[in-house]
Amino acid sequence: MDDYNVIIRPLITEQGMHFANTKGAYSFEVNKRANKTQIKNAVEKIYNVKVQKVRTANRKGKQRRRGKAIGETSSWKKAIVFLDPEFHIDLF
Repeated sequence: MDDYNVIIRPLITEQGMHFANTKGAYSFEVNKRANKTQIKNAVEKIYNVKVQKVRTANRKGKQRRRGKAIGETSSWKKAIVFLDPEFHIDLF
């Protein structure tokens, strides 16, 4: 899998900004088939940083209703990447 296909987008939330500033933890939406090693290599290559550890979580889609029809939003995978203390990502 290509490094640029592993990372879908950074997740910029209020809680994510707090963790980025205090703990050096950045969150990303990643490809559902990507493993921790692929995520680590992709972040290091794209952002030129040193990654300490990666935590992942599979997020289940939520049920949504439109009239009588019931559907579900897409499931997705979240990765929290912890960087070495001397590195940071400028997007956050």
